Amino acid sequence: MSGARERLTDTLYGLGWATVKKLPEPVSVALGRTIADTVWKRRGKSVLRLESNLARVVPDAGPERLAELSRAGMRSYMRYWMESFRLPAWSPERVKNGVQVEDIDRLTDAISSGRGVIIALPHLANWDLAGAWATTKLEIPFTTVAERLKPETLYDRFVAYREGLGMEVLPHEGGSAFGTLARRLRAGGLVCLVADRDLSASGTEVKFFGDTARMPSGPALLAQQTGALLLPVTLWYDDSPVMRGRVHPPVDVPEAGTKAEKTSVMTQALADAFATGIADHPQDWHMLQRLWLDDLEPRQESS
Repeated sequence: MSGARERLTDTLYGLGWATVKKLPEPVSVALGRTIADTVWKRRGKSVLRLESNLARVVPDAGPERLAELSRAGMRSYMRYWMESFRLPAWSPERVKNGVQVEDIDRLTDAISSGRGVIIALPHLANWDLAGAWATTKLEIPFTTVAERLKPETLYDRFVAYREGLGMEVLPHEGGSAFGTLARRLRAGGLVCLVADRDLSASGTEVKFFGDTARMPSGPALLAQQTGALLLPVTLWYDDSPVMRGRVHPPVDVPEAGTKAEKTSVMTQALADAFATGIADHPQDWHMLQRLWLDDLEPRQESS
């Protein structure tokens, strides 16, 4: 990304946080839908990639159904952004009432055990809202990791935003993040990681909707190293202003096998849990990038 484009991107995000949070909620909802529909009609690379990904999730969908799903997907994606821009202005009560989670006892019991807890989520609905809800409703601080963004000022905006919601944010790059996460878990803390797309190209291969993808090894490795409980969580929207969620059964560390074998089994279990949530709510999966290895190969050959 060129310097001028980076500065423009940073400026636009800055305007979003400065102005959207001041809008009445119905106005921001309508604005988000209008932007989503405009972007969808342009049929740009992100929309086409979303449709390609959704075609794997819903393999029996024809062109019309895929188009409907991608349009709903862009609306869901813009709902994420409009909520995120407005979240810093939400009252604690609005945050507490903004999420309803099924099987929440799996999380609260795990936290009470003192073992440390790793929540692993896919890019479904609004993971930032889920984090704000955890720190507000459950009164549980947690640590997460953020991808380095360009320009650096944009990354700083995201870090400040998430820290303002009660999160400790570590940069994705560098080995120190893993060590810090491990220390937090050994102290009985909570770690939340978005874990359906590997950013390092050195993740664990899994079968995902029938084809091979690569997902981060971090959640499984942290659970093995620290004894923390690993819980998959999936999120979704419905027609209400409330986001829904589900805490899935914990992913246990296998009793036998090498570290790599255990990591493979555990990461596959995460992928399977993610797949159930994504299959139930495909329009809320904000995966506008390449994910499956078959899709990555042409890009690697041309680079």
